[in-house]
Amino acid sequence: MYISLLCATSALCGPSEAFAQTANTNPSTDRQQTAPVVDLPTSQVDDIVVTAQRRSQSVSDVPMSITAVSGEQMKDMGISNVADLVKLTPGLSYVESGASTPVFSLRGVGFFDTSIGARPTVSVYVDQIPLPFSIMTSGASFDLQRVEVLKGPQGTLFGANSTGGAINYVANVPTDRFAASTTLGYGNFDAFSGEGFVSGPITDTLGVRLAVKGEKTGPWQRSYTRDAELGDRRFVQGRFITDWRPSSSFEVTLSLSGFLDRSDTPAAQLIQFLPQRAVSVGKIPLVANYPLAPADNSAADWNDEGFPLRKHNSFYQGALRGTWNLNDRLKLISITSYSDIDIHQRVDLDATSVAAVFSDNTGSASSLAQEVRLQGDYNRAALVIGASYSKDRSTQVDDYQLPYSTGTYSIPTGLFNHFLLDSRQRFDTKAVFANIDNKLTDTLTLTAGARYTRADLDYSACSRVGNDTTAATLTAFFNILRRPQPGIAPLVVGQCLTLDATTTPALVKGKLNQDNVSWRIGFDWKPAPRTLLYGNISQGYKAGSGPVVPALAANQLTPVSQESVRAYEVGFRTPIIGRALDASGAVFYYDYRNKQLKSRTQVEPSVLGALEALVNVPRSRIVGMELALNAHPMTGLTLTVAGTYIASKVTGAFSGYTITGQLASFKDEAFPYTPKYQVSGQGRYEWSLSETLNAFFGASVNYRSGTTSGFGNLPILDIASYALVDLQSGVATKNGNWKVLGYVRNLTNEYYATNVARINDTVRRFAGMPRTYGIQLTRNF
Repeated sequence: MYISLLCATSALCGPSEAFAQTANTNPSTDRQQTAPVVDLPTSQVDDIVVTAQRRSQSVSDVPMSITAVSGEQMKDMGISNVADLVKLTPGLSYVESGASTPVFSLRGVGFFDTSIGARPTVSVYVDQIPLPFSIMTSGASFDLQRVEVLKGPQGTLFGANSTGGAINYVANVPTDRFAASTTLGYGNFDAFSGEGFVSGPITDTLGVRLAVKGEKTGPWQRSYTRDAELGDRRFVQGRFITDWRPSSSFEVTLSLSGFLDRSDTPAAQLIQFLPQRAVSVGKIPLVANYPLAPADNSAADWNDEGFPLRKHNSFYQGALRGTWNLNDRLKLISITSYSDIDIHQRVDLDATSVAAVFSDNTGSASSLAQEVRLQGDYNRAALVIGASYSKDRSTQVDDYQLPYSTGTYSIPTGLFNHFLLDSRQRFDTKAVFANIDNKLTDTLTLTAGARYTRADLDYSACSRVGNDTTAATLTAFFNILRRPQPGIAPLVVGQCLTLDATTTPALVKGKLNQDNVSWRIGFDWKPAPRTLLYGNISQGYKAGSGPVVPALAANQLTPVSQESVRAYEVGFRTPIIGRALDASGAVFYYDYRNKQLKSRTQVEPSVLGALEALVNVPRSRIVGMELALNAHPMTGLTLTVAGTYIASKVTGAFSGYTITGQLASFKDEAFPYTPKYQVSGQGRYEWSLSETLNAFFGASVNYRSGTTSGFGNLPILDIASYALVDLQSGVATKNGNWKVLGYVRNLTNEYYATNVARINDTVRRFAGMPRTYGIQLTRNF
């Protein structure tokens, strides 16, 4: 299939005239194609067009902190998902969950949840089409004009679940003339890749674009105790877009996209044996005495006997966008979309080659969304008024088996070694919103906006009996807990085992209906050309949700309330040395209420102890600042340095349980997964080799300071600081027909971790990718 895809991308692109990126200048669309950010000389940097405020604007006019990166720059740097965006966006953090669900945060605002139905605090859109579940974002970085990373609460225009910010991917659109391209690549670990597109008009009013991409990579992880390998990547995706413009005042865009993922699930590294039940250590000597992993990115261990550790995941999305220019100033936009993802994968959970603890995850998530808005652009005001509705569903059934764990012996009446987690959530969200940018004077602008949101959650969940042994063990145990009540009938495989308030196994059902008003007010002042000073106060909310956890007691499944962030920010953009050097920066303060956190809580019956659940952190805060410098000291040379400082802290009284099960106060502790310092730097130099050839060289460095993966000040949870260096170099024809690119990522083969977590008896670390290198050949037509 992958070889066929590589051949197809080449076959689709027949010979034609030379192609350079073509702008769509139709005034009815706000998805105009722009020149690559990285290739612009300093004199043109301020002309970058973004849609951060749901309308086309020069980035120099947007009164907020924003990172805009071109699709060409992302392609050259190998940025293919949200995780890779951290290389270019200080303040953005990514955590490997091990379960295909990316976990990311902006400026310390994040939510660690690995379930299929996880909804992030950083909302992600493709062409303003929502991807409401984190697991749907895997294929978003594909065939793009650019990506915009907006920092700070974006609830006014982007809705709920954007307390940290929003990431808006802008896809390439059909071109006004025929264009095509193909790129083939090969790298170490037998990495083959191929992508291409064909685009152009079918009639005077109809244009189409078809883009496809495939990746096939050999294993990059190896067992450090035996002869075994893991880490294959098999990923195929595509997007079809058609634009129909029957008149100058009307446009309809249909977008169909999707991906298939048959990659291996990643293995973790064992860094400590930490038994869940110390008195049972003697029953699992193979795990208790297992050698710890070496400090090597590729070293890991796993068990895949009888069932490969592989994903069988698929995603598709369809969207219809209509734009009506009601007059020269006012237009009506409607966006309708449906997204669906199906998940089936097996995950090793203990980081050893012993069949100790593993899970088989299945489920799905879907979203039906509709937004309608009016946009007016008048002499001194720009107005947006709209309404939105979304119907989101998630289902998850995880089959957990722990045949060789101290937890197997945690029930005194027998073995507890197989259960299923069954969770279903239904979100219905309705909202109305408005935003206005009003020029008070020629240089001073007031921005004000608000969104009212009603979010209704229905949920049902329980843990279910996995085998006859577990059924017998729990029947006897529950009957002991129920005394002097009458005993329950014998449990059977598939029956709920979660205990309600009457110590009766039952399905847990409930509702959580909440509403809120997100808002933003700000001023920006342009005292001189290319200079902008701004100040914003905004309030954003993340909707409440039900936990997806192995639940022995019903109150483990109690949903958490919505969280909120009130953000204060002042910032600037200004030239320093003409057009050779410019700077931008901001300072910000976040008042964080009811931060959602996966922790432990005391359950009923109390004899069960403290078990996993979602909780709210009542009060916390974030203080930070960021600075970016862009330089163009000579023809062909572009340099960028950007950094972020973030100081997070729990400010209110908050106690919880550490991974060792100890109750502790977490007041004054910093947030997990929040590095205090992040710095990135990029440089690119392009020069002429001959009358027909240009050469280029680029380098990037990304540094982040140490952080932790959990509260409690436990050294075992530390995530050390690291710095990654990437290089790109190549040649390209001046007419844009050919390009050859060589790359090295993680040049120094830095050993680094993205996450540390305890699962049952083991503490495991997820290591980042080792050094990778390769070459790409691009042919444009």
